[in-house]
Amino acid sequence: MKFSISSGLLSDRLQLIKNVVDDKNPLPILSNFLFEITGKTLKITASNSESTLIATAALDECEKDIRFVINAKTIEESVKQLPEQPLDIYVNETNWETTVRYQNGQYNFMAQAADEYPEFSEDTANSVSFNIDAQKLANAVSRTTFASADDPLRPVMNGVFFHLNQNALSFVASDGLKLACNKVLNVGNDTTGGFILPKKPCGLIKNIFSKESGNVEISFTERNATFKSENFEFHSRLTEGRYPDYTRVIPQDNPNHATVNREALIAALRRIYIFSNVASGLIKLEIGNSKLTMSSQDTDYSMSANESLLCDYNGTPISIGFKGPNLLDVVNNIQAEEIVLQLADASRAGIIVPVENQPDVESLMLIMPMMLAH
Repeated sequence: MKFSISSGLLSDRLQLIKNVVDDKNPLPILSNFLFEITGKTLKITASNSESTLIATAALDECEKDIRFVINAKTIEESVKQLPEQPLDIYVNETNWETTVRYQNGQYNFMAQAADEYPEFSEDTANSVSFNIDAQKLANAVSRTTFASADDPLRPVMNGVFFHLNQNALSFVASDGLKLACNKVLNVGNDTTGGFILPKKPCGLIKNIFSKESGNVEISFTERNATFKSENFEFHSRLTEGRYPDYTRVIPQDNPNHATVNREALIAALRRIYIFSNVASGLIKLEIGNSKLTMSSQDTDYSMSANESLLCDYNGTPISIGFKGPNLLDVVNNIQAEEIVLQLADASRAGIIVPVENQPDVESLMLIMPMMLAH
């Protein structure tokens, strides 16, 4: 049996799905990709015990329908080395000997029958479904996941909470010291509900759908979530448990507002952080009189630094401390030219928001302060 496909298209699909395959699989068969050909459409499946990702690609030529599995590492690494060209792939259905022929040579290896490859069964009876733009989904997940925790005692915090409410989908993550909330409006469903997606599937979603156009259909039940686009279908097991009410920790009355250029702030923070104490990472912010001054010091090595930026400030003078890496993470993941720091006092959480949000998107970051020595 023979089928033909572009090397670039096949490599692109394999590169995107390879990260689903774990190095140590509970089932040996899951170290393989499942190839399913129907008509002139190829479906390639990668799976582990928690997630299943299916990629679709159009074939240039195909003799018949077939199902088989190929070692994931072998096919992915061999195709990746080829420049763009047509590939002719031959599969012997008697002994599963497989040959990949390209312009100047060929690869030979063994495939296997697909009988033992597990199939994902989707429960659609009690699912909630809605649509979201693929780029907005990938962007929101990317700018939220960084704030998730790594806490074995609280697994519900080790992922992103997808909160569907009033025709909007909020993406929320927090490790207790910082919180990210990115809301996408007009998702086309006024149902209230949500689910917690673990951190690894979040990374896969960011990579998969950042290259897609059009909408992604998301459906979820109590145990699983499914994401479908034109070329990909992703199924993931969810984290069980109830996500804390994140709205209760977001202060509503931070009266001191400082507007500053985001890129200038990032560059200054990176310079100042070099001179902070390694253990604490403390960076002190002093804001007043249209100026934001950042300072750090490490008394153990007798070094310190300070730098000032112009800002548009509305409020009383304030001094507040933040952990440098947390502040950099938060500011790096806001998509805006200028940002607003909303502060109350040195002991209360600070809010950072963009001056202008992207269309149909609302972003908010929260960061907890550090104690300042007096």
